[in-house]
Amino acid sequence: MTAQIVGPLRFSRIVVVFEPNPAKIALYLSRQLCAELAKRMPEIPVNQLPTSHAGHGRELARAAAQQSLASPSGGQVVGELPVLIVSVSGDGGFNDVVNGAMDVPNSTAICIVLAAGNANDHRRSVASMSVVDAIVAGPIRHMDQLQLTVRDGAGPPMERYVHSYVGFGLTAAMARGIENSGKGRVRELFGVVVTLPRLQSFEIVRPDGARGWFDSLVLANVNEMAKYGTVSDSRIPSDGKFEVIFLPHTTRWALAMMTLRAVTVGLGRQLSVSRYEFSTEVPLPGQFDGEIFDVPSGASVVVESAHRAIRTLG
Repeated sequence: MTAQIVGPLRFSRIVVVFEPNPAKIALYLSRQLCAELAKRMPEIPVNQLPTSHAGHGRELARAAAQQSLASPSGGQVVGELPVLIVSVSGDGGFNDVVNGAMDVPNSTAICIVLAAGNANDHRRSVASMSVVDAIVAGPIRHMDQLQLTVRDGAGPPMERYVHSYVGFGLTAAMARGIENSGKGRVRELFGVVVTLPRLQSFEIVRPDGARGWFDSLVLANVNEMAKYGTVSDSRIPSDGKFEVIFLPHTTRWALAMMTLRAVTVGLGRQLSVSRYEFSTEVPLPGQFDGEIFDVPSGASVVVESAHRAIRTLG
């Protein structure tokens, strides 16, 4: 029998955000989590909040974060405990929850993910203990976010906080290949292989006027992505910097070898920066935390480190 933890309260309440589709695992994992928390932390109320549409996780997390605000002096409100928001999801669902918390300035809400998606890159990169153990007794720590801003002059900019990575070119193509190939390591790696010949290189322009043709550009706050790839040696998502992993336009053979290296021994040490900016010369497929988006030609793209922007556990 699991021992009940007796001690000071850690949270005012725990909010569990999940997709209730019975065909997916998130529903069952959320039930297991709530049952375990009821045993180990019975004094803390746990609210299960199922999502009903795209972006609903962000709305639910925003509402929860509004109940966990800092005092005007910057500390926790006297007598109040933070809200814990648990996203039972993959990287995309956790992205929604993180953005919901970031929508509330001065929120002291804490966010953590219970992996229930396809890639789960964030959880694999930063986990040091089980989610339940982290909730019960894990240390509270800060984590950087990537702040992505895309301006194309046609309207308001697209702005998004990103917990793991922003990728252009190869990563978006690989994501589509993995989705279309079906589940299973062999099928997914096969999907990557058949995607490579269709990859389109792209040109970008840096603020100093320098131009370059690339097959892939990744700005990463974690060291693993696309389920199997190790893109850098860094495992410090709270140092105010992120890694830039780029591959200049090359032959398909060299690109395949780079992909093979990423999924075996890793790509090694990479350039580390706190800001990266460029403009596009051609329409460009992109991806953040597993979610695919499109950048039009002539757009300005800025990625900055939001240092220690969110609180998490473990």
